[in-house]
Amino acid sequence: LSLGGTVPETSESAGSPQQVSSSGSERPRPLRVLLAGGGTAGHVNPLLATAAALQDPALGGDPRTRILVLGTAEGLEKRLVPEAGLELALVPRVPLPRRPSGDLLRLPHRLGKAISAATEAIETVRADVVVGFGGYVSTPAYLAARKAGVPVVIHEQNARPGLANRLGASWAQAVALTFASTRLKASKGCTEVTGLPLRPAIATLVSQRATDEGTRQARVEGAQALGLDPDLPTLLVTGGSLGAQHLNEVLSESLDSLPTGLQVLHLTGKDKDAPVRAALEAAVASGAAQDLAERYHVLDYLTTMEQAYACADGVLCRSGAGTVAEITALGLPALYVPLPIGNGEQRLNAADVLASGGGRMVLDAELKPSDILDFAMLISDPERQAAMARAAASTGVQDAAARLAALIRQCASIHDTPTDEENAA
Repeated sequence: LSLGGTVPETSESAGSPQQVSSSGSERPRPLRVLLAGGGTAGHVNPLLATAAALQDPALGGDPRTRILVLGTAEGLEKRLVPEAGLELALVPRVPLPRRPSGDLLRLPHRLGKAISAATEAIETVRADVVVGFGGYVSTPAYLAARKAGVPVVIHEQNARPGLANRLGASWAQAVALTFASTRLKASKGCTEVTGLPLRPAIATLVSQRATDEGTRQARVEGAQALGLDPDLPTLLVTGGSLGAQHLNEVLSESLDSLPTGLQVLHLTGKDKDAPVRAALEAAVASGAAQDLAERYHVLDYLTTMEQAYACADGVLCRSGAGTVAEITALGLPALYVPLPIGNGEQRLNAADVLASGGGRMVLDAELKPSDILDFAMLISDPERQAAMARAAASTGVQDAAARLAALIRQCASIHDTPTDEENAA
């Protein structure tokens, strides 16, 4: 597969999308965008947040912006994109083989079909810009955009870039990074640290916590919803659906040594709460503080994470890109325990916040009850907790969706006239 050729120059690409009418006066023409990405919620949520920002006047967007999302039939985008009121175009899922196999021989044909589907999507929306969030969908989208002469903007959420984004960065007009330490640059364009676009509920909490009064109100409301005491220092424990098991086991061993007066909200992962509840009962029966059962709250799953964050003084968690981005945007201290699978990106995702002093890290195989006790003592000390919170916030980005949307508008190539439908809008 040849990837030769150059990116066409787009002199009209800077600034807001505007057209000159036949009378010579400028009139706006809505932006047309193809957003490519999907698979997991970690990839779909930033895409949806970006789409919302592109259409939100409060963030510099235009409600008339035409957005088409390119995804697969297998990913969460199949459900989440229509639920968000957006149109979804499907492309065949084409994993790029990392080692020689039969899939490598079939790759040109599969990729060709995917590129054709991506090209059709570009033509359908008459895209001014293609924005990719990595993953299986992005490779054909980048290649189709290059062939069509449409500018490409890449968002890389992880500290270790994925294969698709490394490929696309060779000709992208812009690369947007979640973390400043990510080693990915646009070879021929600009590279900016925009942060990771936040889910609307988290973005709302970030805004609410901008004042002491708002922070207190969010904490009280979250505590009331979750049955917590808003006045106790609170440790939030969450490992996600995949990464919870070992955290649960070490927490269960730590129950009799937790500081007096510390409140814990432990999200065990779906259907993983029974062993933790049993360990809690055993700890109390064996002589742990009698009020431990009142201070230690166990839930297997929570859809309203913003309520948990609002109550938290510190978080024990994995270090996926979305988790790190949300926690630092909220300015919460964290003890990060990277998930020991994949290509090691979780260990790198927290590098910037660790360097700032806003977090600690312990490898999964090395996590001990004493690590949890030390962190619990830290967040129970108001002065130490506040210092760590400030350090965490110094690396967080609170307006990532607006930053990325602005970069997309800047890179868009506006080179044709409005359609009758757009003129009527």
